[in-house]
Amino acid sequence: MHCALYTAGTCRSCQWLDKPYSQQLADKQQDLTDLLSELPVGEWCEPVTGSESAFRNKAKMVVSGSVERPLLGMLHREGTPVDLCECPLYPASFPAVFSVLKTFIARAGLTPYNVARKRGELKFLLLTESQKDGGMMLRFVLRSDAKLAQLRAALPWLQQQLPQLKVISVNIQPVHMAILEGDTEIPLTDVQRLEEDFNHVPLFIRPQSFFQTNPVVAEKLYATARDWVRASGDITSMWDLFCGVGGFGLHCATPAMKLTGIEISAEAIDCAKESAARLGLQNVEFQALDSTGFATGKGEVPDLVLVNPPRRGIGKTLCEYLGRMAPSTILYSSCNAQTMAKDLTLLTEYQIERVQLFDMFPHTAHYEVMALLRHR
Repeated sequence: MHCALYTAGTCRSCQWLDKPYSQQLADKQQDLTDLLSELPVGEWCEPVTGSESAFRNKAKMVVSGSVERPLLGMLHREGTPVDLCECPLYPASFPAVFSVLKTFIARAGLTPYNVARKRGELKFLLLTESQKDGGMMLRFVLRSDAKLAQLRAALPWLQQQLPQLKVISVNIQPVHMAILEGDTEIPLTDVQRLEEDFNHVPLFIRPQSFFQTNPVVAEKLYATARDWVRASGDITSMWDLFCGVGGFGLHCATPAMKLTGIEISAEAIDCAKESAARLGLQNVEFQALDSTGFATGKGEVPDLVLVNPPRRGIGKTLCEYLGRMAPSTILYSSCNAQTMAKDLTLLTEYQIERVQLFDMFPHTAHYEVMALLRHR
């Protein structure tokens, strides 16, 4: 992938861009092999890949510059702004949208936030695109609601220019810290969820719910989880812990299976419930709870527990509890192979049947991994 920003030295977020992609994959696979070197693995599956460019469905753009000439991109540590509107990681549809948004910022009088001076209102623009129909979700992250009336007044022009914007909202983030968003979300459109479709499973993205940023590889990840679960024999009950919007559980569920999905975000749970209803699944329950607290407070033992934790992993408490409750199968999906490896060493009653790497993040050292565990 060629990137003029990388060549010019203005952006080095893709640290491995100089490395041939085949070598990137080999290095990631070696890293994963080294992390699991003390744990016997029954089968190493071939890495799963997608496109090397234009694979991101989301842009998180720091807004800087002036209200008349805003820049959308990032800030270096010393405060130097870099405009990333032409970043080749984004879909071809994004640059034209960014151009209109720059004009809108000026029309609406949304002064970019100045980090050094702690002045201004507009901190970030968050843009997400659905691969299902090209619909988009746009979020304005503001320091306060001081410019909210101005934004609302100017919004009809933006919607006329960009009819693909299905969901628009404002997030209020008042803290002078490197925090992407705050707790308060103010909807500006009647529709407040973007519809996706992975492997004919409807999924919904709301403004504050997590969703994978590489939909092509994510679709393959969910399909693989489904195939592994269905090949595991008679699975009649399943827990999907840290379930997000329900992608894993909804892919794996069958009409006869009892599925329980747990996620701390109530917004994500609303999405999962809507997907389950759309699929006509009756034996499904999604709850907005802490996953570790839910699991350790239950006496029942499902046939399969699927975990897809944040980067910190599932931790000692949940590992030890899973060891005691002893479900026959555990499916572990991770965005941090280091913490996953630590967790797997604690699951001493389980053997690793299969491991597969999913390259969600080309040109960086990051990757996703999934492991299938069987009780000994």
